[in-house]
Amino acid sequence: MSERPAVPVDEVITLCRRLRLKYVREQVEEVVLTARAQRWDPTDVLRSLLVAEAEGRDRSTIEVRRRRAHFPAGKTFDTWVESRSSIPSPAQRSLRSLEWISRRENLVVAGPSGTGKSHLLEALGHAAIDVQMTVAWFSVEDLGALVRRHRVDDTVSKAFASLASVALVVVDDIGLLPISSDAAEGLYRLVDATYERRSVALSSNLHPSGFDQLMDKTIASALVDRLLHHAHVIVTEGESVRLIDATSGKGVVPLAS
Repeated sequence: MSERPAVPVDEVITLCRRLRLKYVREQVEEVVLTARAQRWDPTDVLRSLLVAEAEGRDRSTIEVRRRRAHFPAGKTFDTWVESRSSIPSPAQRSLRSLEWISRRENLVVAGPSGTGKSHLLEALGHAAIDVQMTVAWFSVEDLGALVRRHRVDDTVSKAFASLASVALVVVDDIGLLPISSDAAEGLYRLVDATYERRSVALSSNLHPSGFDQLMDKTIASALVDRLLHHAHVIVTEGESVRLIDATSGKGVVPLAS
């Protein structure tokens, strides 16, 4: 075992606790030992410790943002198979660049169940967080619950205005189940609050032109007008990937005989 650095390092650790330099504290002993062995310049020591602190804080921020996003399944591009999606590869690469979020543009992915809509949006959300963006994930009924919760004290507008501080808001599985009037109001309020300020990404079994089948036509018209003004609309096709995997025996690990 390497000899532990002497008292001055203990003093540094104490100061790190006082100054809340968690990652410097974790690295200082190893860095000091390495610096002594390799005769580092003092500026190299300082740089190494500050880099450790900056990188540690970045990792911590990303993990906090990932938890606060409330992603449903943890699906990322690590498990995304580009060739299995009906979305053209150039379009997939363009979406993965995240430039559309920087431009405050919206994204609508519409198509049948099982064609990768939710996986794509969740993977894009994780990718956005990885580059220090903020993301929030909702079902459409989550938005309805938000409306009901804040209607009690008349803070609905304030609640949705706060979402304009989030770089990307994702609403998943629109049209899969009937939409309540509160949920329709919530979806409209979200799109209105973020219009030309932030990006909204939706997945839906219906093209937005059919949203009037899900909610009051007046609300649907106003919602779609704002949603699609600066939006990329991607239509997925084909059979359910989940069903294909299930029928080919890829959905589970085979039982031992």
